[in-house]
Amino acid sequence: MTDELAKAHNIKILVIDDDIKMLELLEKVLLRKGYTVETASKPKEALEKFEANGFDIVVTDINMPEINGLEILRQIKSVSPNTIVIMITAFATVSSAVESMKLGAYDYIIKPFNMEEFVLIIQRAAEQIALKKEVEFLRREIQQRYSFGNIIGKSPQMQKVFQLIKQVANTNSNVIIYGKSGTGKELVARAIHYNSPRKDKPFIAVNCSAIPESLLESELFGHEKGAFTGAISSRKGLFEEANGGTIFLDEIGDMSLAMQAKLLRVLEEKEIRAVGSDKPKKVDVRVIAATHKNLEKAVKEGTFREDLFYRLNVIPIYLPELRERVEDIPLLVEYFLKKYNEEAGRNVRISREALACMMKYSWPGNVRELENLIERLVVLSTGDEIRVEDLPEHIRACKAEDIVEELTLGEKITLEELEKRYILKVLQETGWHKSNAAKILGIDRRTLYRKIEEYKLEEPENAAGGEADGAD
Repeated sequence: MTDELAKAHNIKILVIDDDIKMLELLEKVLLRKGYTVETASKPKEALEKFEANGFDIVVTDINMPEINGLEILRQIKSVSPNTIVIMITAFATVSSAVESMKLGAYDYIIKPFNMEEFVLIIQRAAEQIALKKEVEFLRREIQQRYSFGNIIGKSPQMQKVFQLIKQVANTNSNVIIYGKSGTGKELVARAIHYNSPRKDKPFIAVNCSAIPESLLESELFGHEKGAFTGAISSRKGLFEEANGGTIFLDEIGDMSLAMQAKLLRVLEEKEIRAVGSDKPKKVDVRVIAATHKNLEKAVKEGTFREDLFYRLNVIPIYLPELRERVEDIPLLVEYFLKKYNEEAGRNVRISREALACMMKYSWPGNVRELENLIERLVVLSTGDEIRVEDLPEHIRACKAEDIVEELTLGEKITLEELEKRYILKVLQETGWHKSNAAKILGIDRRTLYRKIEEYKLEEPENAAGGEADGAD
C-alpha cells in the first residue's frame, strides 16, 4: 500500500545526514518503498536543494557540523510550514526533543533505530501528505466548478446576476436569492462562497422546507444530551458546523414564525443556543438565504417577520426564469451536451430544428428541467444527432402543423383569429414577458404591443412581467 501511495502522490523526501553510510542506507530503503528520494551530507547543500526543488518530507540528523538539525528545521518551517520534518539523532537529550517539537517537528527518532519502525513513521507522514494533497485538489475542483464561468448566460438579466455576485462575494453582507425552482439558486450561493475570503471554510446547504418543523431548530443549532426524547447524545448544529464559512438557507419563506424569531436572534447576536442548553456559543457565519416566494407580500400577509426580512434582504439577487432569457438556451444546451457527452463517451449534437423547438418551449422547470432533458437525450439517443422527433411530445408542439392543430382543434378559423390565438399562447408560455414573446414571434416589441391592444388580450395579475428591464 505504501508503494502505491508514494507513486500516486509522488511523495518527495530529502534525507540529510553527515554519516554517509546511514545516508545510503536510508536512501536505499525509501527508494525500495517507491518514494522519490534525494540526499545531502552537508546542511548548506541540503538547504539549497530544498529551496530549488521543495520536498514533502525532510529527514534530518540533529548533530552536524556548520548547521545543526534544529536550525534546518527552523529554516524549512519558515518557508514551507506544510513540509513534514523528522528528526534523527544518536545523542538524544530531553531538551533537544522538546525544542524540536516546539519548532514543529513531526517525530523524533533515536539512533540506532529499527528500520521497520522508521518506515512506519515515514508511511504515516506520507499518508498525511497524501490526504492534504487530495483535500487541496478537491478544493481546487470545487472552486473551479463554482467559478463565475460555470454559471451560463449572456442575457442582460444574467449579466446583472454576475455583476452582483462579484460585488457581494468579498463582503460579509447577508444575501437573499429570489427565483423559481430550478433557476440555480444554490449554484449562485456556492459561487458567492467559493469566490469569497471564506472559500476555505465550510459551505453548508439546508433546505428549510424539507426538514420537519419539530427537528429544524435542533438541526440548525444543535442539541444537548437528553434535551428531548431520542437525544441520546449531544450534537453540533449546522450553524456551528459552518463556523467561519457560509450557511445557505434554501426556501426560507417556508420557515415558521417561531423559527424565524430564533434565526433573527442568531443574526443579531452572532451566537447560537443548542436545544436544551442555556449557554450561548459565538459563531461567525455568513447567511445566504433563498426563496421562490414574494417575501414582501408574505410580510404584508403576516407570514414572514418584517424585521427578519430586512436583516436578510441586505443584498437581493433575482434569478430570471429560463423563459425570460431565451437567448441563453443555446448556450445552456451546448454546455450540457458537452458535459453529458464527456460522461457517456459520446459525441451527440442537436439539430437546428430541435433547438428551435426548445427555444419556443416555456420550461416551467427552468434550467434543471433543461439539464435533465439533455442528459436523457444523450443517454437514450440512438444516433449522433438529436432531432425534433427525439424530443418529448410537449416540446415537439412547436412544429407549425402541431401548433395550428392545437390552436384550432380542427375548427375552421380566420388567419386573424389564428394569429390572435398564437400570440396569446406565446405570451402565456413566456409569462407575459413581452421582449421574449416578441423574439419568439419574430416581431419587434412595439408591434407586439399593438397586436395585444388590437386583439384586446388581457394580461393576468400574476404574470411574470412585461418589460425586459422589469423582468429580473
